Amino acid sequence: MPKLKPGTILPTLEEDAAITAAAQDDTDALPLTDAEWTAAMPKVRRGRRLAAVTKERITIRLSRDVVETFRASGDGWQTRVDTALKDWLKTHTPG
Repeated sequence: MPKLKPGTILPTLEEDAAITAAAQDDTDALPLTDAEWTAAMPKVRRGRRLAAVTKERITIRLSRDVVETFRASGDGWQTRVDTALKDWLKTHTPG
């Protein structure tokens, strides 16, 4: 159980039983059956979809002025660095 904030008051066993009984009697909020949960599970997705083409995570050292210039251009600056390197590769051979 996670740490509770100071002053948190937990219900007694009797209060918890009364709350549970009231919730189960509420026809608008009936709990799902195991079969309903099983049917719903494949529809649950977490996080964003994986990209079709993934990138490789590396560590690279670049000149401070290059990094500052790209960072100053706003969000997506790393993608712009990648694009700049791809453009360079079109006319150059590393080595």
